[in-house]
Amino acid sequence: MLLSGVIFTARDAAHARFGEMLDRGEPMPFDLRDAVIYYAGPADAPPGRIIGSIGPTTAGRMDKYAPGLYRLGLCATIGKGARSASVREAVRDTGGLYLCAVGGAGALLATCVKAVEVVAFPELGCEAVRRLEVENMPLLTAIDRFGDCIFDRQTYT
Repeated sequence: MLLSGVIFTARDAAHARFGEMLDRGEPMPFDLRDAVIYYAGPADAPPGRIIGSIGPTTAGRMDKYAPGLYRLGLCATIGKGARSASVREAVRDTGGLYLCAVGGAGALLATCVKAVEVVAFPELGCEAVRRLEVENMPLLTAIDRFGDCIFDRQTYT
C-alpha cells in the first residue's frame, strides 16, 4: 500500500512519556483519534532536505503502550517486526492496523516526507514527536483489522 497524509513519529522515550501522561490523566500532545504513529526517529536533515533518513524501529518495544493507545482511537502504527498477542487483540478489537515499513530503507522513506514539525518533547532530540505529511509512503499491512498477521504465514519454496 502507499500511505499519504499526516502521521506522527514516536519512539521508546516518547511512549514512556505517553504512559506517564495517561497515568496522570493528562491529555496526549496530539489527538489520537484516527491518528497514525510511526515508530521512527529521523536522522538530522542533510543540506537541502527537510528530514534525514527515517527508517522504522522495532515495534515490539512499544507493545506495552500500544493497546491503550489503540483503545484511545489510534488508527494504525508503523514499525518493523512482529507484535505481541495483546497488540494483535487491540488491533482486532478497535479495527485498527499495524503496518510495516522496510528496514534499511530509511533514505527512501525520507523522500516520502513533504513536511515536518516537532509537536512534543523537543528535548528528546531525534525521539521528539514529529508531525509528518507523507506522500506515497510504501508500507505492508502486517496486522489487519481482523487480527490476521503476515508473520503467521509460512512460505515454502
